[in-house]
Amino acid sequence: MYKSMSLKQLLIIVIAATMIFLVSWLFIIFEVDPTTSGWIGLLVFYASLFFTLLGGLFALVVIIRKWRNKDELEYEIVSLSVRQAIFFSLTIVGVLFLQSKRFLTWWNLIILILAVTLLEYLFLSLKRKPITQTETPAPPPYIPPDF
Repeated sequence: MYKSMSLKQLLIIVIAATMIFLVSWLFIIFEVDPTTSGWIGLLVFYASLFFTLLGGLFALVVIIRKWRNKDELEYEIVSLSVRQAIFFSLTIVGVLFLQSKRFLTWWNLIILILAVTLLEYLFLSLKRKPITQTETPAPPPYIPPDF
């Protein structure tokens, strides 16, 4: 029989994976020379930083959401937390990448933040509204019988 993973088990796995990515990111910082490694070294650096931020922010947001709203369903907590952690991690890595290329200006930062905010707003507006007890779904359209 299929048994789903609890939120506590998910957090333990995510935190363990985040620690592994953190160690790999620290290894890359102290052991990899960016002048000789080329674009592969930078790609591994930014990828390990992204996954470290993703796991840490996911765990933090899940814990805060669970603590603030105990009645919220766990799958809603997880889905919102994953999306927000991805957006925030991409923003941080994007800002650091723009700064490394000397393209980070105040208007680029505002554009990046506005783009992420609009993307989050899009996801929130596309979320289906649950049917309440007072609302009834529309009746099916009338199909005349065949004679």
